[in-house]
Amino acid sequence: MKQELNKIVKPIVKWYQKQEKELPWKQDKEPYHIWVSEIMLQQTRIEAVKKYYTRFMQELPTIQDLADVPEEKLLKLWEGLGYYSRARNLKKAAIQIEQDYQGKMPTTYTELLKLSGIGEYTAGAIASISYNEKVPAVDGNVLRVISRLVASKADVLLPETKRNITKKLLEIMPEEAGDFNEGLMELGEKICIPNTIPLCEKCPVQEFCIANQKKLTTQIPVRIKKQKRKVETKTVFILKYKNQIAIRKRAKTGILANLYEFPNITRNCI
Repeated sequence: MKQELNKIVKPIVKWYQKQEKELPWKQDKEPYHIWVSEIMLQQTRIEAVKKYYTRFMQELPTIQDLADVPEEKLLKLWEGLGYYSRARNLKKAAIQIEQDYQGKMPTTYTELLKLSGIGEYTAGAIASISYNEKVPAVDGNVLRVISRLVASKADVLLPETKRNITKKLLEIMPEEAGDFNEGLMELGEKICIPNTIPLCEKCPVQEFCIANQKKLTTQIPVRIKKQKRKVETKTVFILKYKNQIAIRKRAKTGILANLYEFPNITRNCI
């Protein structure tokens, strides 16, 4: 696989470097900007993130601002993005940076992993894009691109599959590590797209893609369906007195912790 993947490095770097960097977080390689954008982009579409990122940076332009921001204001800035634990972990990590790193983002993959809310992908993205450290950044887009390139039918939802692909990419990381990682991600976002027929005719590494050659692009990547999610049925009360409406604060732990809601009761569970 290493020999096959070696062929994609230069074409992807060259292709990415020609792309227009129209997204606000791609105007520079400031690690704080990369960090916030990557956290926002988890579980959220790029188009939806743009306005939130811009507002967030206007209100909290530095790591110290993020560390000092009251939680209520932080959650208000995050309102609409969902998965509020991401915002809380941003603040926790900012406090760590202020206390342990003199207010400066750690400069290595290993140190970045020590921060709250930063996993292997985010650490890889920051380390490679901001500091050009030769480490992969493997997200869903990269898993899909590599799986198709080598026609792998391994389940991409399994941690073992991600570990194997990360290991293979580590072996071929070029000096332009950030551009290579961003190129793979952008290839997955724009061309090697999911849930439909990929735009193979626009792909800079089409000639090296085994799934394309064998007409397997609609069958790869393989994703074994997860178990059905639990659904709760609730009765929600709208209690109004004149121009006032009753709300309550949720528990300190669990889903949507510390956020506000209308009073409600759980009727039954499916």
